This record gives sequence, C-alpha cells and structure tokens, in this order.
Amino acid sequence: MSKGLVAKVSTTVGAPKKKVWDALVSPAAIKQYMFGADVVSTWREGAPIVWKGEWKGKPYEDKGAIRRVEPEARLEYTHFSPLSGKPDVPESYHTVTIELADDPARPGAATRISLSQDNNPDEQSRQHSEQNWAAMFDALTKYLEEA
Repeated sequence: MSKGLVAKVSTTVGAPKKKVWDALVSPAAIKQYMFGADVVSTWREGAPIVWKGEWKGKPYEDKGAIRRVEPEARLEYTHFSPLSGKPDVPESYHTVTIELADDPARPGAATRISLSQDNNPDEQSRQHSEQNWAAMFDALTKYLEEA
C-alpha cells in the first residue's frame, strides 16, 4: 500500500539536542508551541498519544500511537484527526517522524530538526501539512531560543 505523498520540513534551532528533545515530549512545552494543544502520552513505544484542543474554532481530539522513541535522536508516532473527515482506519493515519542531529557548525549549541509526515493524499494536502509543520517549527524555535 502506498503511503501517499510525504511532507518534509526542517530547521535549525539555537538549542542543544537535550533541550529540543525535552520540548518535544513535555506536555507543558508542547502546549506553548503546538497551537495550544494539550497532549497526553507516556512517550513509550506502543503507548497511545492524544492531542486535544481547538483548531479554527472547532474542538478536536486527535489520536495515534508512539512507534519509536530514541531520546535526543528520533521520535516517531502515528496521527489521526477526525476533522479530516476520513474514517478511523489504519489507512487514514499519518506517520510523523522527527529526527534531531547536532548542527555541524555549532555542535552542542544548535540542533537540526527534520520532520516527515507520510500519507498525504495529494499535492495540496502535502503543501498544507508542510505549512502547518513549518508554523509549528517557527513557534518551537521561538519557544526554545527565548526560554
């Protein structure tokens, strides 16, 4: 089965990997940079993850499962949003992969963050996903560099 088009976004933040990782798995931090979402998860492989909040005036509760956890290196999870209008079946889930690496120009002081999200059904959806993730990365960068 094809996993659709893949959205890809990356950025470099002026923070060490540990600080970036902590922001990726801290519900209090996530709420600050991910559009006000409340996130619940144990961050263990196989565990559920739930995002709750309001998007464009509509309440939502998205869900998924943690697939891979490599502290300070890689976080992978599935994601499904009922707001997509799609049925809650495995084919409707995205896989989101976030990878962290030292910025070679500033090892230990800056981190390269790369994200991919598969299963975008068309080019417009892929571009929309990239725009949303880029906005989230902008907010994450601001959160990390101003903290």
